[in-house]
Amino acid sequence: MLNYFWAVMIIIGVVYGALTGNIGAVGEAAFSSAGEAVELCFTMCGVMAFWVGLMKVAERAGIVAGLTKFIRPFVHFMFPDIPKGHKAEQPISMNIIANVLGLGWAATPAGLEAMKELAQLECERGNPAYLSENGSIKGSRAAGEILCGKGTASGAVMSAVKDQGKRERVASREMCTFLILNISSLQLIPVTMIAYRQQYGSEDPTVIIAPAIVATFASTLAAVVFCKVMDRSKKNTDLV
Repeated sequence: MLNYFWAVMIIIGVVYGALTGNIGAVGEAAFSSAGEAVELCFTMCGVMAFWVGLMKVAERAGIVAGLTKFIRPFVHFMFPDIPKGHKAEQPISMNIIANVLGLGWAATPAGLEAMKELAQLECERGNPAYLSENGSIKGSRAAGEILCGKGTASGAVMSAVKDQGKRERVASREMCTFLILNISSLQLIPVTMIAYRQQYGSEDPTVIIAPAIVATFASTLAAVVFCKVMDRSKKNTDLV
């Protein structure tokens, strides 16, 4: 959808430039913007390398592990149906920590790992949409990990899989909650925006830190309230 949107915007710009006699300015802007994009990529690569490296140092120093334990009560509060000690807890915690510190690039791998573990959790729960007909997890790198451990899935689950046929997977409540938290995450240091502001000559790139904290705190609070309200609504519906 976004590809069509940008294509239409480009076409409108070119047509408008041609009709107003400014097609030369359109071409000049296109080439200059392309150059700026390359420069910005190099700048962001440096920033990314620095912060991701810093995250790795913190991880090896045990800081990340300590922070993970610190936010574990929050993780259990937001994901009460995830069994304690499940593998999904670690990547979820690391993703939240990385986002709070403004390390969006470091948060991405942890987010992908968290989604894979949440898919594994759905398999363990016996959700047929997450199992193929041979009992392995659909689309997962852990294709050999079955509901009942290593081997084959239970007969009841396999029967349900065959009855439903090719059913599309639907995101679980935990997946939706994780995605909402990931999008609305509190940020103490908006590294990306600071880098952008510095690249484009801002006199004080860090002046946005306080407003960013306030804005992302509000968005996170709204996300937490929304997730808990929807979770309670879903449970009430299931009881009915």
